[in-house]
Amino acid sequence: MTFIAAPVSTFALKFGPSEYFLLMVMALSMTASMSKRNMLAGFISMFLGLIIATVGLDAMAGVDRFTFGVMELQQGIDFLIVIIGIYALGEVFKSFQSMNEGTKKAQKKFGKIWFTKDDWNRCLMPILRSTPLGFIIGALPGAGGTMASLMAYNNEKQMSKNPDAFGKGEIIGLAAPEAANNAASVGALIPMLTLGIPGSGTTAVMMGALLMLGLQPGPMLFVQHPDVAWGLIASMFIGNIVLAIVNIPLAGVLVRVLSIPPKVLYPIVLGLAFIGTYAIGNSVTDFYLLVIFGLIGLVMSKVNIPTAPMILGVIVGNTMEQSFRQAITISDGSLGIFVKSPLAIALIIVTIISIIYPLVKEKLAQNKLKTI
Repeated sequence: MTFIAAPVSTFALKFGPSEYFLLMVMALSMTASMSKRNMLAGFISMFLGLIIATVGLDAMAGVDRFTFGVMELQQGIDFLIVIIGIYALGEVFKSFQSMNEGTKKAQKKFGKIWFTKDDWNRCLMPILRSTPLGFIIGALPGAGGTMASLMAYNNEKQMSKNPDAFGKGEIIGLAAPEAANNAASVGALIPMLTLGIPGSGTTAVMMGALLMLGLQPGPMLFVQHPDVAWGLIASMFIGNIVLAIVNIPLAGVLVRVLSIPPKVLYPIVLGLAFIGTYAIGNSVTDFYLLVIFGLIGLVMSKVNIPTAPMILGVIVGNTMEQSFRQAITISDGSLGIFVKSPLAIALIIVTIISIIYPLVKEKLAQNKLKTI
């Protein structure tokens, strides 16, 4: 961020409504194509997420959509509720059967927790590939760390010689998204500090704090208040060092959570899920949504439909729709605006490749097996 904030912010300015729409399409297609053995299921999950994202008041027309008369739904469904429902409650529901059968037991013995040299060697290149990807995605206003994480995960899974190991303990599947997510958090500061446009919810809060102090984020911030701008950047160096000092020694302690018996652990998870959900919107209606998405997560796991495309669809759906409508408005209804710039064409090409590449790779693997 210290050295390339200016060129990255200049690059981010090249993204208009059409480029933003195509970027979201690219991210969705890349995530859906992860299910290469059942790509149809991936795209079904993606469209389900986009449908959920349409719930609430239309930002441009101001009309209700799919609220069914429930006023609390006019603000839309927060993607955090979907994530908590799908992953937290869905996992708890899925574990009920194994707990009743006695097959789900607490882990009592733990092996080596620390990173080995082999782990580091395997993760080094994925980290180096995912960091710049996350940084650039984070610098795009509204893209966010979740989108960067999913794209990094998808990239590494497609490049892996053993993609089936992802989701079953493959350490690269954790290292790459975390590297992208961390980089995106830093990248999100660039549009906020240089353009006065918050790149994420966190930077929006930070921007509000700066405005309360009488400071206007933007190009003149580095000229008029360099101590604040560079002080903020310097604090991130210190913050990362402090986090390393705190988190690394605690790794061995935190993993002991797995030793808690499931009959004790899962009620705690349920309680935290409901408390966190209520804290988001202070609405009891969110409890019903939480349970519904928990059941949806359970069903999706039973029928082998991936959840990542749906989650990303919920996150980017609203921004994607608004960008499309803005682009169409600017072009007076012409779809030509989506192939007008070189950047838009490049995004279309990458989207097509992201769909075709897994199919071609699988076909080549099948031919190789037949030859052997």
